[in-house]
Amino acid sequence: MKVSVIIAVYKNIEALKLIICNLKKQIYRNFEVIIAEDGNDSDMLKYVTSIEGLEVKHTIQEDKGLRKARSQNNGILAADGEYLIFIDGDCIPYTTFIDGHVKLVEEKTVLSGRRVNLNEKVTQKIFSNHLISLDVEKNYLIQFDLMFDKSVKYEQGIYVSPNSLFYKKILNKKNRNIEILGCNFSCFRKDFVAINGFDEGYGGSALSDDTDLTWRFKAYGATLKSCKNAANVFHLFHKMHNRGNPSKEIALMKKNQQANRFVCEKGLNTH
Repeated sequence: MKVSVIIAVYKNIEALKLIICNLKKQIYRNFEVIIAEDGNDSDMLKYVTSIEGLEVKHTIQEDKGLRKARSQNNGILAADGEYLIFIDGDCIPYTTFIDGHVKLVEEKTVLSGRRVNLNEKVTQKIFSNHLISLDVEKNYLIQFDLMFDKSVKYEQGIYVSPNSLFYKKILNKKNRNIEILGCNFSCFRKDFVAINGFDEGYGGSALSDDTDLTWRFKAYGATLKSCKNAANVFHLFHKMHNRGNPSKEIALMKKNQQANRFVCEKGLNTH
């Protein structure tokens, strides 16, 4: 099965380099990479065209403020894979990341993983090349800089093989109705097309790639299932961006829910 890994990016080339480095080391090999840029930056283009050893596509759009939903829809439309995996441009995948998603695939099911929130100390070490993310992954159980930091959510970085008896008997039966986390989820392309992709009607709100998708996929009839501990990512530390109070967007979402409008009005069909 061919997989399309869609990475939502905006100007952070150094973080993207770390992601690409780990994508080159994936144990599952039948995939393409789609760099879905929310903008059209010349330095980003220069870097993307320099990538070797991976099948890479690059989608762009005019930089008119935060339009992540639209850029991710660009990625869906460019995808050749029958299965889509979404990550953010500040999340480094484990080498087992794609394999973890693929081994848990089910028809009409959305898989949602979680993330390890690397603290500032570890993130700086990675960016300065004093620490390699692969080493953090391979020696995760002894990462003491992370283990005792409650903000990290350390337990979410422990890898458990989806083929193991423990995963199949215990973890695979838990959290089947887990909410979608926009930086780490996957589904069949046909199911995303069926709900018309990400809803671009929320503007720059974060609703479009997690909260809104959760109820829309459920209303469509899809099952939401956890892939926590099987498909892990490291989230690089950065200052949180204040997007304000999305009260209008929340009101719109509730209106859509009441009308059971899970096929959004402004999505893939507007491209």
